[in-house]
Amino acid sequence: MKILMVSSEAIPFAKTGGLADVSGALPKALARLGQEITLILPKYRQVDEKRFPLKKTAMNLAVPVGQRLEEAEVYAVEMEANYRALLIRKDAYYSREHLYGSPTGDYEDNAERFIFFCRAVLEAARVTNPDIIHCHDWQSALVPVYLKTLYRADPGLTRTPSLLTIHNIAFQGLFWHYDLPLTNLGWELFTPQGLEFYGKLNFLKGGIVFADAVTTVSRKYMEEIQFAEFGAGLEGVLRDRRGDLHGILNGVDYDDWSPARDPLIRAAYDPQRLSGKKACKADLQKEFGLPVHEQIPVIGIISRLAEQKGFDLITAAMDDLMKEGVQLIILGTGDEKYHLLLGSLAKKYPGQIGLKIAFDNTLAHKIEAGADLFLMPSRFEPCGLNQIYSLKYGTVPIVRAVGGLDDTIEDHQAGTRRGTGFKFSEYSPAALLEAVRRALTAFRDRTGWEKLMVRGMAADFSWDRSARTYLQVYEDLVRKKSSA
Repeated sequence: MKILMVSSEAIPFAKTGGLADVSGALPKALARLGQEITLILPKYRQVDEKRFPLKKTAMNLAVPVGQRLEEAEVYAVEMEANYRALLIRKDAYYSREHLYGSPTGDYEDNAERFIFFCRAVLEAARVTNPDIIHCHDWQSALVPVYLKTLYRADPGLTRTPSLLTIHNIAFQGLFWHYDLPLTNLGWELFTPQGLEFYGKLNFLKGGIVFADAVTTVSRKYMEEIQFAEFGAGLEGVLRDRRGDLHGILNGVDYDDWSPARDPLIRAAYDPQRLSGKKACKADLQKEFGLPVHEQIPVIGIISRLAEQKGFDLITAAMDDLMKEGVQLIILGTGDEKYHLLLGSLAKKYPGQIGLKIAFDNTLAHKIEAGADLFLMPSRFEPCGLNQIYSLKYGTVPIVRAVGGLDDTIEDHQAGTRRGTGFKFSEYSPAALLEAVRRALTAFRDRTGWEKLMVRGMAADFSWDRSARTYLQVYEDLVRKKSSA
């Protein structure tokens, strides 16, 4: 099957978050299953051309954007067997310091940038003739809209189904309605049944309405976003499509995230040989200038510093948390509010809190390997990856029971031989503290704790399983489209 994977970011080319991890790993997993994969994304300034031998293709695209034709070049790189990447070069749109906006806000022309991207994808698809087009998030969500409107009579695409994956419904691609003429779509689509959303143009809504199927990145999140608490205003649209909704849990790439062969950590270890984790813990404590002591519980956090990730709970509970005698290590960037608040708390508790306001991949690996516990008290979490990495590293997760966190972590209860972590449901500092205290009680029983660690390390969330599920959805869509 020829699969065209459309994403605005993907490792190893460009990344701002988990979307890039998925868009980089899923094509590799599908290629290993014998499928022919083409990943297509913009050619950003941050793409390392020294690392990738990009070759200019014969595709020179003329892309309609409103009344203009914008020209673009397409570059290709062979990634591995059955898998290549195409990068669309348009320097006016993509040769910028950041992908979507500066620290002061989104780029004002983001609607135009990704209208162009979606049309460019389809112009390229007329050449590559895919069997299915798999789009990710709002940046590529107009592709399904175009397939069923402007390209519905195109000989090479008329039977091509589309799939849209929602990674985080909070990000929808909302723009003022005056941007609609840039799409070359008619105003008849600007209705509550189409692209209109409270007077604005909504890219993600268009994708949900027009795609042949919609997936989310966990089963629980698929259920949650059909209701007002988590649906961000699109719950009704999603309920209308519930027969075409699928919850497929993200996988992780154990080539990059395994303590048995991680080159970025102090010592390798595995379930049969856990001594290396002690060396990693001591290394982590030294790295953050904290007292080196094996018996002090170390709680790690690697996150975007934002309210969605539960930092209002964490900061509210901090004084009580410090009374438990833990060390807390935090890595991430995000809202200036939390940069300042966490900075003041780190000064207040210099021997207990280690803080680095940055994105640092090496430190992320060191935290996963060196921490005893990993905290993710998210208000909502479509899937989450760090709790899955933590399981593999024997770093026991403490999570709120939402979205993918609920799907991937089984709650441990004292006196049982079941569970891989600790969960709480109520979104409150008190509920968070109760879960932490349960975990710390378990931590003091070293024999039981090692058994809990080993259970987590045995869990398998590799991409192979998820890729097979996606492949089944692709095959069903192609079959239905062909028979129609």
